[in-house]
Amino acid sequence: MSRKEIVSDWFYQYNQDVYNFLIYYTGRTDVEDLVQEVFIKAIKGLDKFDGRSSPKTWLFSIARNVAIDEIRKNKRRGHDQNVALEDAIGLGHHNTPESIISNDESKRELYDSINSLKNNYREVLILRAIKELSINETASVLDWSNQKVRTTYSRALKALGKVQGGFQNE
Repeated sequence: MSRKEIVSDWFYQYNQDVYNFLIYYTGRTDVEDLVQEVFIKAIKGLDKFDGRSSPKTWLFSIARNVAIDEIRKNKRRGHDQNVALEDAIGLGHHNTPESIISNDESKRELYDSINSLKNNYREVLILRAIKELSINETASVLDWSNQKVRTTYSRALKALGKVQGGFQNE
């Protein structure tokens, strides 16, 4: 199988997961170009994929780096391209995070609360609680130890509880 065929298969399996991850991570709804960039980088860097993690985990690592680069680039330009969830109805794919959240006020509040947390907490919550990655997968994406994932996730849940005003964690 060629590199393009491998990444093409991954695209069909994981593009929606990468899309949703980028929406949660960036707070933007116009992430289609970023998704495309993730898979282009995957094609170019396929020889760096060593198989120690799943393709999905590896793609999330790439997506995280692409999102961080995009956020930095927009800060340098002085642009804030975030779209309020209320304004995002009808954009993107069906069953996107923003359409689901906009239909449920409590989910919208949770989304806003997560986005108000510091980056480490937000990252670990998105990967563990929303994308349901394992501790090992999350550690791989974030390049952290398993213990750091556990500790940060626990602290993030506590911080989220304070922000939510009584949100009960697991």
